[in-house]
Amino acid sequence: MSELKTPADKKAQESGFLETVKVIVQALVIALVIRTFLFQPFNIPSSSLVPTLLVGDYLFVSKYSYGYSKHSIPMSPPLFSGRIFAAEPKRGDIAVFKLPRDPSIDYIKRVIGLPGDRIQMIDGILNINGQPVPKQKLSSKEINAGAGYQDQATYYRETLPNGVSYTIQELEKFGNKLGRNTSVYVVPEGHFFMMGDNRDNSLDSRDMSSQGVGYVPFDNFVGRAELIFFSVSEDSSAWKIWEWPWTVRWSRLLNHIG
Repeated sequence: MSELKTPADKKAQESGFLETVKVIVQALVIALVIRTFLFQPFNIPSSSLVPTLLVGDYLFVSKYSYGYSKHSIPMSPPLFSGRIFAAEPKRGDIAVFKLPRDPSIDYIKRVIGLPGDRIQMIDGILNINGQPVPKQKLSSKEINAGAGYQDQATYYRETLPNGVSYTIQELEKFGNKLGRNTSVYVVPEGHFFMMGDNRDNSLDSRDMSSQGVGYVPFDNFVGRAELIFFSVSEDSSAWKIWEWPWTVRWSRLLNHIG
């Protein structure tokens, strides 16, 4: 014998369904607000910031650090121009920005040149406004260059004029050496010069071609990289939970990014 539902039962069921929908909508709104105004997660798909950031790192980017532009909102709707609560990036920040030639693409690099700066690479030495940036050799080691090839990587400590210090990587065989000697770049007002820490394997502001990065407008900045919240080895996937015991880079979890 089938059970009959009274009008009160049906009303309670509908109320429960509507309450569930309400909770889901509220959760989505909260998530959207957090993603738009506070923190947005990103993952690292390339090696351009090695050794600071590795392929397989997952990080939080603070959206409030530089204020808000249309690129702070998902899909970059043209609701307004310029930035609200603007605060300019500092030299040495690792920042996410929209690629100037294709704003649908997110890039992440280190801020090297500020508006008005003169930037040049001379024999692998970064020069800012005519002054060489201190570069101290740390170590060298053999690394996997892909496709079964090995390369020799050398690591240096670079210290910017404002005291920000970090490690860069140079490659002996397979890196693009053209970026080690450049002409002088004069950073326009309202723009920034961005570079990767993996100096011989980074598409950055040194490439001014139509397929490069060039100078990055302030409005294109999305936020500043703050924290690595998860990390898995390059040849694994984060969704393969059963592999985590040996694929997660436990020592990188909750590391501050600098």
